[in-house]
Amino acid sequence: MATTKLFFAGSGGQGVLTMGQMVTYAAMYADMNATWLPSYGPEMRGGTANCTVVISPDKPVSCPLIYEADDVVVMNLPSLIKFESLVKPGGNLFINSSMIDQKATRDDINVYYVPANDIAMALGNARTANVVMLGALVSVAPAVPVQMIYKIMEKTFSGRKAHLLDINKIAFHAWEKQKA
Repeated sequence: MATTKLFFAGSGGQGVLTMGQMVTYAAMYADMNATWLPSYGPEMRGGTANCTVVISPDKPVSCPLIYEADDVVVMNLPSLIKFESLVKPGGNLFINSSMIDQKATRDDINVYYVPANDIAMALGNARTANVVMLGALVSVAPAVPVQMIYKIMEKTFSGRKAHLLDINKIAFHAWEKQKA
């Protein structure tokens, strides 16, 4: 299995860094090597936020920087405009079509329009939009096993957040169920 390079982008408060972190920890739980490199503006919410995740099943990851990605997730329009070019030819671009009314410009990549915010609102919790998008990513491009995502969810949504576990598990599969 080859090294997988992922990139998540949006604005602060959209759960972009959390998506990347969950994928990274899931890879580690699956005994893979992984790095997570966050980048964000000085604003608490609403500023830019993105992260790089590199996963290798059998070799150490020597550098978390990437110049092209297998999979790119964009949660807002500025991220689409800035990072569409980062998707390698034949790679996957996941667009939050609830927030982005523009289409991808490239025809050498696979594009998935995921109405993450709309699905999350229909589930009754707008804050699960990032998990809806994470579910879309993992269903199309399974860089990590779903069971490991569940383990990370159980850790993430424990203690004071335990009441959020069930809705996030539902959100994780919502896009896949909607398109079926």
